[in-house]
Formats: sequence, C-alpha cells, structure tokens
Amino acid sequence: MKKKKIVIIGAGVAGLASAIRLRSKGHLVSVYEANEYPGGKLTAFSAEGYRFDMGPSLFTMPQFIDELFKVANKPIENYFQYERKSVVCNYFFEDETTFSALADINKFAEEASKTFNVDSEAIVEYLKRSKRKYDLTSTLFLEKSLHKFTTYLSTETLKAIIKVNALDINVSLNAYNSKVFEDDRLVKFFNRFATYNGSSPYKTPGIMSMIPHLEQYFGIFFPKGGMHSITQSLYQLAKDIGVKFHFNKKVDEIITEKRSAKGIRIDNEIIKADIVVSNSDVVPTYRQLLKKHKAPEKILNQPRSSSALIFYWGIKKEFPELDLHNIFFSEDYKSEFDFIFNKKDVYDDPTVYINVTSKEEKSDAPKGCENWFVMINVPSNTGQNWDEIIEKSRTNIISKISRLLKVRVKELIEFESILDPRKIESNTQSYQGALYGAASNSKFASFLRHPNFKRSIKNLYFCGGSVHPGGGIPLCLLSGRIVSDLIQKTN
Repeated sequence: MKKKKIVIIGAGVAGLASAIRLRSKGHLVSVYEANEYPGGKLTAFSAEGYRFDMGPSLFTMPQFIDELFKVANKPIENYFQYERKSVVCNYFFEDETTFSALADINKFAEEASKTFNVDSEAIVEYLKRSKRKYDLTSTLFLEKSLHKFTTYLSTETLKAIIKVNALDINVSLNAYNSKVFEDDRLVKFFNRFATYNGSSPYKTPGIMSMIPHLEQYFGIFFPKGGMHSITQSLYQLAKDIGVKFHFNKKVDEIITEKRSAKGIRIDNEIIKADIVVSNSDVVPTYRQLLKKHKAPEKILNQPRSSSALIFYWGIKKEFPELDLHNIFFSEDYKSEFDFIFNKKDVYDDPTVYINVTSKEEKSDAPKGCENWFVMINVPSNTGQNWDEIIEKSRTNIISKISRLLKVRVKELIEFESILDPRKIESNTQSYQGALYGAASNSKFASFLRHPNFKRSIKNLYFCGGSVHPGGGIPLCLLSGRIVSDLIQKTN
C-alpha cells in the first residue's frame, strides 16, 4: 500500500491509537489538537501538593494498550507499567453493609454469598453468562465495523444470531438482575455497571450484564503514575515512531472536493491530506467542520449518555481502609439527589453512585493526606442550573460519605476543584458534556452510533467515544483499531 499523508483531528485516546497504528503501517501522520495537551478527558492536574487524574478512574482490558506497543515494535516496559488489583472495589450501603469485591471470581462469589442473600453458585453462573454474552458479541459489536456488509458474513455473527435469546436484549438490565437476584443490594451492585457506558439500568438492555465480565475476568489494574500515564505513554510512543503533533490548533473545517476529504483548514491555512480522521465528537464535527454537507440528523439527535460531576478534594487525613475504587450507594435517593434528574433525562436512575478514588502513590498528596476523586453521574448539559446542582450535591455527598465512614469529611477538605458537564463540554468539545456520546438505552443503540467512516465522503473516517463502538478507554482504543483496518482495506 502506498504511503498516505494522514491528518487526525484530536489527540484523545482514540486519536492516539489511530496515529500509532497508521504510522506503524508507514503512513505520514500528523495530529492537530485544539488544547495544549494530549489525552482529551484522560488528563491530570496538580495544585497545592496534590495530583489528580481528571478523567476516567477505571483501567481494565490492558491488552489493548499492550497491542499498540506490539504494533509499533516497542517494548512496553520502557513506557508503561501497571499492576493488577486484588480488590476491585469497596462498597458501602446505607444500611451499613460493606462489601469488598475481590478480583478472584471464586473468592468474590464466596464473599458475596456471605454478605448478600445469594448462593455462591448463582454468582458464578451469572458471571459465566456474562462471559458467554461477551464472547458471542464482542467480535461483531466491538472489534469490527457494524456498517460493513462483510461483518455479517462471519461465523461469529451467525453464532450470535442463532443464540440471540441468550443475550437478553428484550429486557432491561434492572429487570434481568431482579429476576436473577432477590437481594436488592445485589441488584443495585450489578445495576451499577450500566454507568460504564453512561446509561440507565432501567432502560439499557440486559445484554449489558456482560460488563461485569470485563471487570472480574480481565481484571482491574492500576497504572504506575496514575491514569494519566496511559495518555503520556501513548503520546511518547507516537512521537518516538514519527507521529507529528500540533497543539493549540483548532480545526475550522474539513476540506472536501468531489465527495472526497482533501485536508483541513485552520484559520486561513489549508493543510492537505490524503485521508482525514476525526477524533472530535461527531456532533461538533458535523455542525462545525462539515457545514457544507448534510448531517445525519437521526444519529446526531440520539439522546446523550450521562455526564459527571466531579469534586477533586485534598483531604487532610489518610484512610488506609479505602482501596483504589470505592462505590457508595444511595438508597434514599428521593431525599438526597432527586433534584438532579427529571423525567426527560436519559440517566434517570433512582440510585446515585458516589465514586471515591483515593491515592495509590505517595507523591499524589502531601504526607498524611489523600487526593480524592469524588464523582456522581449526572445528566448531560441541556441548560440546567448547574451552580445550584453543584451546591446541593456537594452538601449531600459530604453528608453521605461522613455518615457511612463516620467521620466529618467537610472539616478535612483543604483543597477543592470542581468539574461539571459545562466544563467537560468546553474542555473536550464533547457534545453536552456527555462522557460516552449517545446513550445505550436501546437494543438498537449500537446500530444508531455513527459509523467509523462516511459513505458519501471518501477518505474521511471517525474514531472516539461518540462513534462505534462507544466510549470508555477500551472501546476508544478499539475504534482506533477499526479505523486503521478500514483505511488499510480501502486504500
């Protein structure tokens, strides 16, 4: 294949993955990023002796990171190191039940049996079914383009079609979990996995019960240096193999001629290219960069996924009993967080999950202190009074954590920074500040995501959380692989 000049718009995780793969094929790759840093949502900041990872707090399926270093023929240990966690999460319930989710499946089942009203074999069987759902659908829904006819001619696709009833696509995740488990706490435990793609367990289909498999089977990992080291390692890898980066360069237009992408425009400068890849959110890509072309309104108007309200707290006391990921369930939602949601919201989950991530490395906080990443899922930005929501949420979050940990958290906060959907939208150009693009609250959601290519414009491709296969680090990395494969096959 002849070397191509390829321009990538955006240096998010998917943009970095695409750049590494395409450059490894010998193409000339340049990345143009509006911010002064790479990584998109996966970035970090430091203040007053504290270091905070700003974006995703969960690292799973590291094989997709490993794969990029193999493709680039570089030793991963020179760039990136991580370790598997023995405890996935600690859970705190309003009735003072606590539960540590162990990484080992059998030990997890044994502990769940002791804590909840369930037989350990029921837990093991649930996770086996999760694995079967993943194995049946991952090739079709995650690893290939859903919008190419050849995808449907594979043996894997035929197996998925034959066993479609085993995928539980016609019931909600909550309905599926409620049928399997009697204990409401365990239902809430498994309902939480809907938040991994920004959906509601009361709307997203039961096939999403495959998500616990990703956590329990593949494991949860901690990257040395924090989550931001994922961005840093991929950025360094891309530079070392010859990818060119241009920061503080906001693209104004994707140039097309005769139904083919020919480059980009930044201010009055035209940058020619054989192929253009947009790692920008698909909505602003059409609204701002492809104004001359008819937009796929049905796709763009899909309801957005949930966003996040995050408090970055510097805490003046260590909590050695807290592990990396700690999930607090709110079971008295109506009195604590009902002001956040309304009936029109996609994420109208009557259980609010408070995710607290504390430090793993001593350098992340001053001695005797901790850096807390405190997040709740909230709807995307549609003009709500966020200042009021932030104030009330902060009060209620502090009240809940203090109640469950039996400590006055408010008195221990010495530093605070806040990230809300408005800032997420302005910082990352994610439409409405949605974390995962369109919501996955329909059994047809995967098919309604924008393809990784555009039939009406040759040599234009799309990657990232707002297009197929979806949001989150693993799926963004896979979108980079899909785009690279499509370019190799069609050029």
